[in-house]
Amino acid sequence: MSEIIIIGGGAAGMMAAVFAAKKGNHVQVFEKNEKLGKKLYITGKGRCNLTNACETEELFNAVCRNPKFLYSAFYSFNSQDVMDFFEKEAGIPLKTERGNRVFPRSDHSSDIIRGLQNLMKKYGVTVHLNTEVESLIASEERVRGIRIKEGKKEILCDQIIVATGGLSYPSTGSTGDGYRFAKSCGMKVSPCSPSLVPLVTKEDYIPQMQGLSLKNVSLTIFRGNKKVYQDFGEMMFTHYGVTGPMILSASAYIGDQTEKGELKAELDLKPALSPEQLDQRLLREFEGNKNKQLKNVIGVLFPASLTPVFLELCGSSPDKKIHDISREERSRFIHLMKHFPFTITGRGEFKEAIITRGGVSVKEVNPHTMESRKVQGLYFIGEVLDLDAVTGGFNLQIAWSTAYLAAQAAGNERE
Repeated sequence: MSEIIIIGGGAAGMMAAVFAAKKGNHVQVFEKNEKLGKKLYITGKGRCNLTNACETEELFNAVCRNPKFLYSAFYSFNSQDVMDFFEKEAGIPLKTERGNRVFPRSDHSSDIIRGLQNLMKKYGVTVHLNTEVESLIASEERVRGIRIKEGKKEILCDQIIVATGGLSYPSTGSTGDGYRFAKSCGMKVSPCSPSLVPLVTKEDYIPQMQGLSLKNVSLTIFRGNKKVYQDFGEMMFTHYGVTGPMILSASAYIGDQTEKGELKAELDLKPALSPEQLDQRLLREFEGNKNKQLKNVIGVLFPASLTPVFLELCGSSPDKKIHDISREERSRFIHLMKHFPFTITGRGEFKEAIITRGGVSVKEVNPHTMESRKVQGLYFIGEVLDLDAVTGGFNLQIAWSTAYLAAQAAGNERE
């Protein structure tokens, strides 16, 4: 039986604890917060989108950085394995929603946390809350234990699994401790930045639409004339920019681009219709409302808060009668519907970010075991690694899969 210490009691840490203890190891979890799963609790707006019920090959397409590193992890413990684990072992009924997003049937993330806690208790995991790990103890390229911040107490062990998360939502305890531990052992850490985060925009008219949500729209982002990103889905306007599932996923791909300067973006508000079809639609609306004011007719096509902004950008008087609208004006309406513009000037901060981009370099971690290539008995799992994916349950899948591999490897008898 090996003595295994897990630093961090979030999603990855709890999952690793369950599997490591299930093998008969003595497992201790050290969590600096007052409770386990603090970030997991707010995941998916409190509903916990715990994985994505797609084929394993599709998981790789959702990973933005270093997808090949996850080959062993995803194939060893895929999304179906995750669903089976929570339903059969943790006893939590699940459901699958649009986009293959998987949630607990109760819509309560607390059920996922409770299920993991129950399994940890079942397999004899010792949990230390309000206990911050200050540093690792290592010698001769091998871990020996940890040093607790309060009282500088030293606790020896055979293996350490670092599951400290990244820098996103620092209020949940994600303050980069794992990066410090890695650096102290001579490991490289890639530069970190917020990801899956709202985007900041330039135009004054964006805040005018604060709170407005749009569904089934298409987004295209350009650097000069070059298209750098395109997607379809849901978004929302805020007091400083744009957010929503489609925008958050865009931030994962264009995050580095925002540091090089402004990006131009366009929304296709009616992607299912061609310009010709839109023209026919407008003509039908105009034909039956010739004596009405433009603001009262164009509002049929858009939500109320979008209409004044739309008319302002078109340069048309809202009080103009429909029978006075020229073909040129109609053409401007159609072009704006297909190319609604705004400028991206930056992205939100870590306190708004769902995940961290960057982290412990995967080049220095064995992809089959999650063990450090530099320090024997030291493992890194979850968000602390330089791995990130789009929204839809994929980042938690990374946490579960890497935790599973580390737990299987830790405690094994070494030759």
